[in-house]
Amino acid sequence: MQTISVDQLKARLDAGESIHLLDVREPFEHDNFNIGGVLLPLGKIMQLQTEDVDDWKEEEVICYCRSGNRSGQACLMLEGAGFVNVKNLAGGMNAWMDSFGG
Repeated sequence: MQTISVDQLKARLDAGESIHLLDVREPFEHDNFNIGGVLLPLGKIMQLQTEDVDDWKEEEVICYCRSGNRSGQACLMLEGAGFVNVKNLAGGMNAWMDSFGG
């Protein structure tokens, strides 16, 4: 599993790159603050209910959560399910908010 920093991700988003962002937090966390990712809670990924993002298997997918812990687990599960380029956002939304606010 690879990681990406919030600074690297922000630079790519600011440059207008089209990036597959996957928010693996719970719906209430996503509703409170998110950076535009598709919501797919870790529990669904653990049950291999990934139909909503299966067309991303051959593309880069950046997973994020609150701190980087759940998204790390999600990355491992997605890799096991055949996703070939999964990255974990180091520090998650905590690091994002520390660096860029919310």
